[in-house]
Amino acid sequence: MKSIVLQKSNTDYIELIQLTDTHIFSDPGATFDGVDTAKTLRQVVAHIHKKDWMPDAILVTGDLVHDPELPAYQRLAHILKTIQYPVFCIPGNHDDPELMKRALNQDNICTPKSIHFQNWIVLMLDTFLPNTHAGYLDDSDLKNLDEQLNTNKNKFALICLHHSPVSVNSPWMDRMGLQNPEALFAVVDKYPQVRAVLWGHIHQEFKSFRKNVMLLATPSTCVQFVPESDSYNKDNQTPGYRHLKLFSTGEIATVVLRTRNILFA
Repeated sequence: MKSIVLQKSNTDYIELIQLTDTHIFSDPGATFDGVDTAKTLRQVVAHIHKKDWMPDAILVTGDLVHDPELPAYQRLAHILKTIQYPVFCIPGNHDDPELMKRALNQDNICTPKSIHFQNWIVLMLDTFLPNTHAGYLDDSDLKNLDEQLNTNKNKFALICLHHSPVSVNSPWMDRMGLQNPEALFAVVDKYPQVRAVLWGHIHQEFKSFRKNVMLLATPSTCVQFVPESDSYNKDNQTPGYRHLKLFSTGEIATVVLRTRNILFA
């Protein structure tokens, strides 16, 4: 699916929720380092529904499943269909992009390359690279990004991907980041309407700036990683997600929220 056009529910801003790294298994009894990922995703969804929000869309930014199997995507779809809002997905390194598209384009779930609002465009990039946990943007994706930004110069832009395009000061995660970030930023730097780049993958919160572009990463809906670690180290933080408001002025307000459930009891 190439693109989606949505009407925002609020006249002053677009309201979005980012979920990432859901890591759903085919086997209901399987866990990610002791964590039932389907259970924690349901907890996050319940947390969202309790808020006084009317999101225009939910963005799910990769590692949707832990192992790329149809039953895992079916279990994920069953949970995502309980969400009251449109859900848009991109793949991560644990996914199979083609299987993901076949399994998830149903009901309120789809896998577009772009989401168009009156004043904003949300660009959904596929950084999947076979046989590695690292990511890569191929020439066709970079060309499409350039064309979309060039065609929509009258709209502010939010770029979404799975892999980190900058160092997050965790050597083991940095080795698995986007392998050609300079190619991404060569495009981004041409278009001042780009306001933020948003990703997952690192299972922790991250915020920085590059040339006035906000750089944001978001905690996983399941297992969290200790920031600034040399190797894998599970954090005791609870599952999280990100809330964003994209204002018609081009400004962004965003916050990471976490569930209060006792995850590691």
